[in-house]
Amino acid sequence: MPRLDTIALLKTTLTMLLAGGQGERLYPLTRDRAKPAVPFGAIYRIIDFTLSNCVNSNLRRIYVLTQYKSSSLDRHLHLGWNIFNPELGEFLYTIPPQQQMSETWYRGTADAIYQNIISVKLSLTY
Repeated sequence: MPRLDTIALLKTTLTMLLAGGQGERLYPLTRDRAKPAVPFGAIYRIIDFTLSNCVNSNLRRIYVLTQYKSSSLDRHLHLGWNIFNPELGEFLYTIPPQQQMSETWYRGTADAIYQNIISVKLSLTY
């Protein structure tokens, strides 16, 4: 059984998932969608594995950083992952490139986090 301080830590942990992959090796599956939105087993998407791990680990403050052809991913997250309770500080938000720190798309993992540092700071107020 988890200790109380571990549970409190998990409730305040911010999770950032990078879901902007172009998925060139999965072409033609990624012709019209980002790699995380590729269907798997009829109703699921590749991103569902990661989100399921987050929820089962009690990580319920999640930003999904999108980028490449993200409309089907946004739709799937909105319709299929509406299990979070904002009154408990839980959320799942998609964040497209904000270009607040530079005028380019994400140039890797560290740059994606850096370009969204404002979102990280704002999450401290939730």
